[in-house]
Amino acid sequence: MKRSNRLVLLIGVFLAVIAFVGIALLLNGTTQPTTGGPTTPPTTLATVMAAKDIPLGARVTADMVTVEQKKVDTERKPNAFGDPSQVIGQVTRRPITTGAQLDTADFSTASTGCATVDVPAGFRGMSVQVDQVSGVGTVINTGDYVDMLVAFTGDKFPLVTLNPQDQSITVVAGLNGTSVKLLLEGLQVLCRQIPPPVQTQQQQQQGQQTTTGNPTTSLTGQQEIVILAVPTATQAEVIKFAQLDGSISLVLRSVADFHDPTTGELIIPPPSGSQGITLKKLTTDFAVPIPELVEAILPAKLR
Repeated sequence: MKRSNRLVLLIGVFLAVIAFVGIALLLNGTTQPTTGGPTTPPTTLATVMAAKDIPLGARVTADMVTVEQKKVDTERKPNAFGDPSQVIGQVTRRPITTGAQLDTADFSTASTGCATVDVPAGFRGMSVQVDQVSGVGTVINTGDYVDMLVAFTGDKFPLVTLNPQDQSITVVAGLNGTSVKLLLEGLQVLCRQIPPPVQTQQQQQQGQQTTTGNPTTSLTGQQEIVILAVPTATQAEVIKFAQLDGSISLVLRSVADFHDPTTGELIIPPPSGSQGITLKKLTTDFAVPIPELVEAILPAKLR
């Protein structure tokens, strides 16, 4: 009888030891990840690279980029992108060569200076000055495409008559000689520079009053210098003539008009065929009504 009691006691102790060991192992496995030492930072990171040359002003597509692992300490740029989704659809603000890492500076529009200007072969860089109205609110950026619109006032096209007796010339007054024409199309912006606005004391006071009320857009006289890639010398001469004797405005175009949406290759859209506008064309082609002469009949006693 005593032997059987000892056997049962030994079996109970054995089972208790097994249960204790199992619980210890279970607790150790649960807490091990949280009590481990500090994790080692990765030595390489995914980096978005240019799979082909990406021209200035192109909208990035999936086939233009690839991903490679670059060493963090020695190879990877600090502001490089790590996923293609971060750059696909963005417009390049400087040319990117094959194999280059894509970083935030490739798409930045915050720059207001022209440290360097890379003029493409066969083109000429020429600057024009515009403001908030003539320069699309000064939102034109490097890589954009613009058309140039020019307007000449009536004094540039005077209507004259010739006296056959003494060959004297007389200017006929009262005629509207204003002429507007889309002069050049598809010029690419190589660089833009925004100087600080020059404000009068009255404008400064108006600006201070504006900040106290609801936010509004105000004309501050902000100017913008835009450097354009001009294809020919003749076009450069045309721009200079328009600067001297006309009024220039830049019209912002979509980059999709100049780059293939799938390959990103440069394409040249056909010219618009614009014929220009005068007062005569406004009345004939756009049905602008011509004012009619109204005869005023005065009372007899006032005649």
